[in-house]
Amino acid sequence: MQKRRDFLKTIGGAAAGAYVAGRGLPALAQRGGARGGGAPAPAGPRKQISIGGRRVTVIDVHSHCTVDGVAEVVKGTPFERQAGGRALGADRIALIDSEGIDVQVLTINGYWWWEIQDRGLADRVVRAQNEGLAKWVSDHKDRFVALTSVSLQFPDLAAQQLDYGVKQLGLRGATVGGHVNGESLSDPKYDPFWAKANELGVIVFMHPGGADNIVKDTAWKARGDIGNIIGNPLETTYFLTRLIFDGTFDKFPNLKVCGAHGGGYLPSYFQRTEVACDVRGNAMCANKKHPREYLKTNIMADTMVLTDEGLRHLVAEMGISQVVYGTDNPLNWPVPVEMIVNHSTLTNDEKIQILSGNLMKLLKITTPATA
Repeated sequence: MQKRRDFLKTIGGAAAGAYVAGRGLPALAQRGGARGGGAPAPAGPRKQISIGGRRVTVIDVHSHCTVDGVAEVVKGTPFERQAGGRALGADRIALIDSEGIDVQVLTINGYWWWEIQDRGLADRVVRAQNEGLAKWVSDHKDRFVALTSVSLQFPDLAAQQLDYGVKQLGLRGATVGGHVNGESLSDPKYDPFWAKANELGVIVFMHPGGADNIVKDTAWKARGDIGNIIGNPLETTYFLTRLIFDGTFDKFPNLKVCGAHGGGYLPSYFQRTEVACDVRGNAMCANKKHPREYLKTNIMADTMVLTDEGLRHLVAEMGISQVVYGTDNPLNWPVPVEMIVNHSTLTNDEKIQILSGNLMKLLKITTPATA
């Protein structure tokens, strides 16, 4: 299997990898792949979103970033080249202002630090990430919240990092990838992390990295950046399905796990998942409830389905309470807030739930940033 740190030519795609893994933002700018992460954008008026004549808050659950301080921690180690990239700056604020985003949820993705086998170094990397995020959020309290990075290769340490991040740093949950060096997060060895997330009642946002745990590396050497286009939703589908069938949600019933990119393919073809335990004699399902119950309670998805019909179907399958707005900023995907505001079948109340209502409760955002 291709190592995750080598696969970070993508974080599920070449453009994102260049940004998150420190390959340099100029290449992204040339491709038109990133926004709010290159040269500082000119300040402009803050776009305000209204529904039914009422100003509403917009919260973006899906964004990528880096912070200062990590490079110094890994200097002189094999992971030195992974810690670069342009850190958060004024250009990010200009970006969310221009897109009508009031509050952005920040995560550091790529999960290259999961390959660090030195426990002390892994802890220091995550501490630098989380303290950097907390500092940025503290300096911009009304515009950002952040999710904790964790060292899942050491599950007990990951639980401690989540606890510290939430209780001491004010972070609002955790971010994880679809596997830990090829291992499914539904393996009981990762239960300490899930138990802590369950105890704290916080969101876990899952972002894939190109399904390198499922598909041979050579399969992605094709046109169309299919490691991103196919691999990312495939990894998310596999990840969420394992949590269902392996009984993780039964052990930890308060979990709220948000799958990036519309939850992958899972909501689009859930009928096959629903019947697996009944019609497949070798399924060996460990789940105690019908699969759809988890889809409507434990699993959430962002709105990165790109079309009016895609969003209608996502809501129909999962329920309005499980769908939240996400952009994949600073990458240039066509998911403007207008996709929600102008949706053809959603009611105004449903639009507000997606744009902010669901996340305000889960992320404990009490003061709307609608100035």
